[in-house]
This record gives sequence, C-alpha cells and structure tokens, in this order.
Amino acid sequence: MASTPKAPADPIDARLVRQLADILTETGLSEIEVEVEQAGLKIRVAKTLTAAVQVAAPVAAPAPMAAPAAAAPAAEAAPAAPQTRGDAVKSPMVGTVYLQPNPGSDPFVKVGDTVTAGQTLFIVEAMKTMNPIPAPKGGRIVEIIVADGQPVEFGEPLAVIE
Repeated sequence: MASTPKAPADPIDARLVRQLADILTETGLSEIEVEVEQAGLKIRVAKTLTAAVQVAAPVAAPAPMAAPAAAAPAAEAAPAAPQTRGDAVKSPMVGTVYLQPNPGSDPFVKVGDTVTAGQTLFIVEAMKTMNPIPAPKGGRIVEIIVADGQPVEFGEPLAVIE
C-alpha cells in the first residue's frame, strides 16, 4: 500500500479534530490549538464568533467541575452578595481575565460607568486566544469582582450590572 509510508498523514486523527470542535462548542472558546512535539503534529481548530457564543456555553458543562465538595462552597459564597444588587456578568470560559485591552491602557470599564448591551467589558484569555466579554445588557457597572490578570473559572462572576 502506498499510503502506509506517508508519516505526516497518519498522525492526523479525524476523531481528534472532531473532539476539539466539540470542545469549542461546549466551552464557548473560539479557537483551540494542540501540539504534540514527539510527532511533530500541530492542530488548530477555530470558529467564527457570533452573538450566540455567550448563549452557547452549556449549562451542563459546569456540573463535572462543580462536583468536588471543597470547591462548591467557596464558589457559592462569592456570587451571593453581588446578585442582590444587579445581574452578574459571568465568565463563559476558563482562562485569565484582563480589565484593559493592553497593559498600561485604561480599563474597558470602571465602577459607575454606564454600558450598552454588547459593549466589551473584559477580555478572557484562553488557550492563547483573547476572547472579548460583552455586556449582556445595558446598565451601570455596580461592582467589578475580579482583578486584572486573575484566573477565572467557567460561570464565575466578573462584574455586576444594574
């Protein structure tokens, strides 16, 4: 068979590409890149973002992450206070949150700012991709819960809009 000696074609597994695409859908990420140094293989799967990205984050996905009993009480205690004053803007993915577009720049928003629906509030870096986090509704920023450069989990509150 002539196809057996072709080493570069064999390491690419269509199932792996499909699994990566499923991860994009499940997590709301816009891009995933995987590199296997031993095989010299690098796979990048990307999709275009639409307004449905925030809605596309599945409700069922955090259940396995929230299962450890030690993490659940801490996660439940933090969002309880902000929810009484407005609507929490939650992270649609695991990553690192940034409050400004570039180091040293002014932040996207500050407490007291009035925002419109769709306005970028933060950036969450996930898998070396910068993902803008838009305001789900218009209103006033009552509280910014996270710090610049802080790691965030899926569903973790980032700010409160009233």
